[in-house]
Amino acid sequence: MAADPSPAGARLGLVLAAVLWSLGSLFIRLFGEPTPLGTEAPRLGALAVAFYRGLFGGLILLALVRRRDVRFRPVMVPMVVTFAAMSGLYLSALDLGPAGNAIFLQNTAPVWVTVFGVFVLGEPAGRRDWQAVLLGAAGAVVIVAGSWPRDLPPAEQRREVLVLLMGLGSGVVYAGVVLFLRALRDVAPAWLIALNLLGSAAGLGLFVLLTDGPAEFRAWVVTPTPRQFALLAAYGAVQMAAPYWLFSRGLRAVSPQEAGIITLIEPLLNPLWAYLITPEKDAPTGPMVAGGSLILAALVWRYMPRRGRAAPLPPSG
Repeated sequence: MAADPSPAGARLGLVLAAVLWSLGSLFIRLFGEPTPLGTEAPRLGALAVAFYRGLFGGLILLALVRRRDVRFRPVMVPMVVTFAAMSGLYLSALDLGPAGNAIFLQNTAPVWVTVFGVFVLGEPAGRRDWQAVLLGAAGAVVIVAGSWPRDLPPAEQRREVLVLLMGLGSGVVYAGVVLFLRALRDVAPAWLIALNLLGSAAGLGLFVLLTDGPAEFRAWVVTPTPRQFALLAAYGAVQMAAPYWLFSRGLRAVSPQEAGIITLIEPLLNPLWAYLITPEKDAPTGPMVAGGSLILAALVWRYMPRRGRAAPLPPSG
């Protein structure tokens, strides 16, 4: 087994993990916009991208799982279903709308973790927890209200509203994933993440099979070109498997609170990569900047080191 990293090496690994997680918006734009890579055609929907990202990322992580770490519990079934819903909602919002909105809205997950933890699980919450909830909720309201479509044809208006709700929904559903991971904290992280990724790929495939039929599912699976398959494999390896490995390794040498603060680099960089490819679609708006700043302030306040108990980590990637 490899030796634990030094604190400095762990921090460097966490920074690299955050940067790799942030590449999600770059990858999703490469499947939808003309680039020298030529991976925009044929058009791959967000669910297909989520399917292959989970498949390749899960297979790579599975190779790192030790046999003694493999366990199955009934609660893992709803965990995988929740993870699949989160992945589909988030990548759909990222694909169809401005990257910043989807990213910041998904990062409201710690807000919902606190709310669910208090009102559903009966967990205690301190003043700082509720201050972070109010800041994060205010940021979500600013983004949704400020980005609400106006003066658009009804069909386009419904589409824009749906994209906003998918981004917000991904944050709510991801809070469920965090709670499941907390409940299974005695299980090896690599096994849990591999199970979530592979299970979400299977769940998304089954969803398409049941809703669109075998013929459509078959076409959906074989549509990617060799270049697209290579990019999908890189997506799973670079944006999912590698950063989760770095993240779990970094936690051997630094506290969860410090790891949470370091990985806030991810929601700052994520919109930037999308903007570099599609500036006309991903130019920051006033509500995005204001709401995103409130959400980031809530996360910083939530995960600043404090005496007492450790806070759960913010979701990434």
